[in-house]
Amino acid sequence: MKAKVYFTREITPEKMVEMYDILQKQLPGRIAMKLHSGEEGNQNFLRPEFFIPIVEHVKGTVVECNTAYDGSRNTTEKHLKTIAKHGWSRYFDVDLMDAEGPDIELAIPGGKQIKKNFVGKDLADYDSMLVLSHFKGHPMGGFGGALKQLSIGVASSYGKAYIHGAGVPEEIWTSDHDSFLESMADAASSIVEYFKGNMAFISVMKNMSVDCDCCAVAEDPCMKDIGILASLDPIAIDQACLDLVYSSDDPGRDHLIERIESQNGVHTVEAAAALGFGSREYELIEV
Repeated sequence: MKAKVYFTREITPEKMVEMYDILQKQLPGRIAMKLHSGEEGNQNFLRPEFFIPIVEHVKGTVVECNTAYDGSRNTTEKHLKTIAKHGWSRYFDVDLMDAEGPDIELAIPGGKQIKKNFVGKDLADYDSMLVLSHFKGHPMGGFGGALKQLSIGVASSYGKAYIHGAGVPEEIWTSDHDSFLESMADAASSIVEYFKGNMAFISVMKNMSVDCDCCAVAEDPCMKDIGILASLDPIAIDQACLDLVYSSDDPGRDHLIERIESQNGVHTVEAAAALGFGSREYELIEV
């Protein structure tokens, strides 16, 4: 059976709540709401005000993790300052899941490149997760969406280096590229397995630059906004976002496609589908 991916062209905070409700998924217990809080200097990340209705509706906790590269978020002290500067802590309780160690080590017995994933110890405080992705390009992954949030996004600072290096953290920037993409799929599978179906995914196709929200210096958006998608399948929602970019008649889409293809971005989706924790086959239901 094809995965269901719901789609609306209306991009408002209130519509995001409606898209969540359409999924009819009751997330149990304490809910982690994973989003991208934005690198200092980035102009494209979705601001905290946009997420107020969905966070209040779900009654979740905004979660983030430290980065593995120089910048304003690679240490707990700097990251908490950036979170405050961007306004997140003004509106929400924010849990920096790897603020202090030790990490949790998740086994990935079926992983193609990596057999373990390192995440912040606070992940154990949550019973379910709502992944709120800002779909856009990415300098290394080609694009950033649900699978990247599950992998690099949820990994601890050390875990991010481990994924980038395909199991060798010291090779964070020098590992084989496709092996890195496959490692992201491996890591994503471990988070899906951890929550055992207690997950939902919303992706916002707005402010779509070729660069990620992790870039302090990022290009401005290159194409018009497309909409909001919601699904219970992280692979299907990423595939649907890619397909919407390719089918767009906006002339700026070529620049984004060039970024995605130059980094073989679709391979993360291919690798994830091969692991079997979701499907590239979906039914797009416009609402």
